[in-house]
Amino acid sequence: MKEFILIFRHENAQGQVSPEQIQAWMQLTMDWLGGIAAQDKLVSRGNGLSFDESRVVGHNNLVTNGPFGDIKETIGGYVIVRAETVDEAVEFAKGCPVLMGEGNTVEVRKLAK
Repeated sequence: MKEFILIFRHENAQGQVSPEQIQAWMQLTMDWLGGIAAQDKLVSRGNGLSFDESRVVGHNNLVTNGPFGDIKETIGGYVIVRAETVDEAVEFAKGCPVLMGEGNTVEVRKLAK
């Protein structure tokens, strides 16, 4: 069995959605993760990544605020799953509530051992 990271890319929705919407989305996410865990295929729930207090350190130690630059979305979090194939991991990704937001994506990458 291989391990894959599912990377959530989306905009910072802080201030754009209500606390009730965030709570509903969190419940959908917990249900989605629970379904993967019930199959004994959830390796790590990972973490959400804050959009606050972010920096990017580049070549020649150039430091910029946030991972934002000219892109509209950035990495908002990740989970690690166990799957036989990348296609199975993609099927897990297809159920991710992050995809409810237009333009949001879930990147599926096999972890190198």
